[in-house]
Amino acid sequence: MASPAPLALYIHWPFCVAKCPYCDFNSHVRERVDQAAWRAALLTDLAHEAALLPGRTLGSIFFGGGTPSLMPPETVAALIDAAAGHWTMADDIEITMEANPNSAEAARFAQVAAAGVNRLSLGLQALDDKALHFLGRAHDVDEGLKALEAAQACVPRVSIDLIYARPGQSEADWEHELARALSFGTDHLSLYQLTIEPGTRFETDVRRGALVPADADHAATLFELTQAMTLAARRPAYEISNHAAPGQESRHNLAYWRYADYAGVGPGAHGRRGDMATVRHRKPENWMAAIERNGHGLAEERDLASGEQASEALMMGLRLAEGVDLAALSARTGLDRTALVDGAAIARLAGHGLLEEAGAHLRVTPAGMLLLDAILPEIVVAS
Repeated sequence: MASPAPLALYIHWPFCVAKCPYCDFNSHVRERVDQAAWRAALLTDLAHEAALLPGRTLGSIFFGGGTPSLMPPETVAALIDAAAGHWTMADDIEITMEANPNSAEAARFAQVAAAGVNRLSLGLQALDDKALHFLGRAHDVDEGLKALEAAQACVPRVSIDLIYARPGQSEADWEHELARALSFGTDHLSLYQLTIEPGTRFETDVRRGALVPADADHAATLFELTQAMTLAARRPAYEISNHAAPGQESRHNLAYWRYADYAGVGPGAHGRRGDMATVRHRKPENWMAAIERNGHGLAEERDLASGEQASEALMMGLRLAEGVDLAALSARTGLDRTALVDGAAIARLAGHGLLEEAGAHLRVTPAGMLLLDAILPEIVVAS
């Protein structure tokens, strides 16, 4: 019997200095954080989850948030050391931390690298000061680029995030901005179109007419430009919004998209243990109370039916340029192909150049990625 794929570990740090107007992540602003209490609570939550996933090899750790680069480096080191005690670390383990590109956090990059972090994901978000102000970011372009230099000096792998299709952003604007980003030498870029998420300040602004999002046709033009430029720069899309040099893909995020097991600890963290989904308490205070009361932060553990697993695996896997092996998914879930996907819909969409089939392997073409949200409900049968 084949050994299971390496386990991924996600650790959520929920605190931010300020809430960005586009952000719908589980992030919170607090005047004071008891660092010792939070370190102890995260270690407790981690130990509980590790006991339920014994004997595994850990392939990646991802510190997300919130702003995890606000964590004391001692906490980062303690969590990495604890994970190494609970599981066997892969020789090439990837340990990523999300970070804001400002001088205060950049000063900690060497310390978190010494703690074991070997990949930094920098939220540059824009290379234009007016755009950064619009996005509610605390840094300016100059500070962001200095932080990028610091990151590149401290860890071997750096990724940058940019948000495009911003209101008023022309095709020429984005072409110039992306060309500049591609000149920095990073091997990974996460390039997201601005979306208006429920419950954000931007949603309120749109509702009252103070903000007009980019129209769909213009956003599509910018998406196509993005694919062409990144491909020419040898940073092709391996996922709809993520681009990397070959071999520099985010192994942690690939675990999500390939539907592997991952442990999630910290407020609001999701996880998957085989056929079970886990969710931690979302509000920091509720999560902390659950730790003190129960010895873990779990709010929910739920068995996943075969159809739900198949649907999730397809919805995630078809975001990838590599696509999904339907035969392997059938073997995993016990469902035959007709219970997974609509063959007639696949044939029709393949005829339009939006899907490709090679044996049991199904993938969305680059042209289809532009229409992914419309394609998935048409072809995915399992639920």
